Amino acid sequence: MTTDSAMTIDLTGTWLGTYWQADSDPTRFEASLVQGLNTLSGNILDDGWLGEALVTGERSGMGLQFVKRYLSGNHDVVIYTGTIADDGDAMHGSWRIGQGNRWVGTWEAHRRADGLVEELTRQIRNQNLAGVGR
Repeated sequence: MTTDSAMTIDLTGTWLGTYWQADSDPTRFEASLVQGLNTLSGNILDDGWLGEALVTGERSGMGLQFVKRYLSGNHDVVIYTGTIADDGDAMHGSWRIGQGNRWVGTWEAHRRADGLVEELTRQIRNQNLAGVGR
């Protein structure tokens, strides 16, 4: 995929995902992201005791990096790096806390299904409106 076509993928929306770390059960999360040019912002709600976090980051072509800062407690930031799938509906990568390999793991996320239904409905509506004047 060329860089120009990669940038037509907008990551804005709701994503459902999972992250893994050694010696622990997987943790599910829901992310709400907003993309502005090459910047990302939003929030993540972990399905666990850590709760909600703010996200800031950037993307470059089909790659992305963001930092997650939890709203409650005194937690270290989590740095995520990853790759966006060619269709723009999935992404995956690794995360780390601090330096070294003590707190590291992998993650993946997929666009939330009802967001896809809303997009399909919008596209059908636009096609129907375009055909009205014919």
